[in-house]
Amino acid sequence: MNIVYFDLETKKLFDEVGGRSNIDKLELAVGVTFSTEKQDYYVYLEENVNDLINELVSADVVVGFNIKAFDYVVLSPYLQQGKSLWKVNTIDMMEHILKALGFRVSLDSLASTTLGETKSADGIQSVKWFRQGQIDKVIQYCKKDVLVTKKLHEYGVKNGFVSFMDRRGRRKQAMVNWSI
Repeated sequence: MNIVYFDLETKKLFDEVGGRSNIDKLELAVGVTFSTEKQDYYVYLEENVNDLINELVSADVVVGFNIKAFDYVVLSPYLQQGKSLWKVNTIDMMEHILKALGFRVSLDSLASTTLGETKSADGIQSVKWFRQGQIDKVIQYCKKDVLVTKKLHEYGVKNGFVSFMDRRGRRKQAMVNWSI
């Protein structure tokens, strides 16, 4: 079974495209996948976005964090006729967390509490790097997010829960069923 872990970074920020209702206008800067079948990372830029979409569509399952509400929407303007990411077997970890808890918890919060790992930057910094031509930094940041997503998913599958800190600084658990 080929599980493809996926994340992307954008060229633009929300305030430049008229807000969160215009995610499809953010434009792809970098997409990164990790394929369990090939045991390797793949990096995609806008010029090879069709290769990224083909990898996602051909995966047995795609795993990511908030990918249905964000990443897939960013990619939607690039879809060729007949391709749909919403038909792809997808585990959106954010969707599961929201359903389990009734509120959102960031990937960074889950990863730091559950795994003791943090993200290396954020999306705003990523856009700054992209604009400065520091594409290697964007790629490394995106790869790290894919790795953190993979480790968090594997932990949740193995243990049936992930941890986060509540607003009072108490460690809490969210029960998850991320089995494939």
